[in-house]
Amino acid sequence: MTQPVLLITGASSGIGAATARQAAADGYRLVLAARSTDRLQTLVDELGDDTALAVACDVTDKASQQAMVDAALDRFGRMDAVFANAGIGGRPGGFSGADSDVWKDMILTNVYGVGLTIQITAEALKASRGHLLITGSAAGRATIPGSMYSATKWAVSAIGYGVREEFRGSGVRVTLIEPGMVDTPFFDERPEHALADTDVAEAVAFALSRPASVDVNEILVRPTPAVDD
Repeated sequence: MTQPVLLITGASSGIGAATARQAAADGYRLVLAARSTDRLQTLVDELGDDTALAVACDVTDKASQQAMVDAALDRFGRMDAVFANAGIGGRPGGFSGADSDVWKDMILTNVYGVGLTIQITAEALKASRGHLLITGSAAGRATIPGSMYSATKWAVSAIGYGVREEFRGSGVRVTLIEPGMVDTPFFDERPEHALADTDVAEAVAFALSRPASVDVNEILVRPTPAVDD
């Protein structure tokens, strides 16, 4: 089959699931990864078994990520794009009072997990001259007092810049997707003024749709400021 293959981590809800639906409509075959396959399988049922594969994956575990890539290549034989999207948020408390165990989980997922995804998919992406996309954040471009989450997204930006230089000359393109506030299950309380997950999925689709001669380095997308009464 000639349809391109896109792997998405953190695909069970929010930006990942919206991107899966958008990519399926654009003709991609999909490898959908998350810690639990329950919601993933519902998404596969929606998109079709011939289009999508659900894979349980803990992005903080190297063996789990390797098994994800092995399953993708066994099923589809190629990997044209990878969307390193898995991430978790923090909790209140600032640097002086936040739960350090929450920090540990967040840093392992948001930073180490992204690094592992890049490392384990690099060979397949180089073989296809493919496209790596990474979910950063507007929070990784601004100073937010007491926010370890913001710090992890600054690190993700640095990873994106660094891997782009490492891949220079390989044909692999690298795009940082940097949304502002997004209305997803990421938040315990629904934000009042935010992007929809489909807005971010459309940004991913735009980057993927550019010809091989065009490397979209970054897409920073924020909700339009509220209109003053």
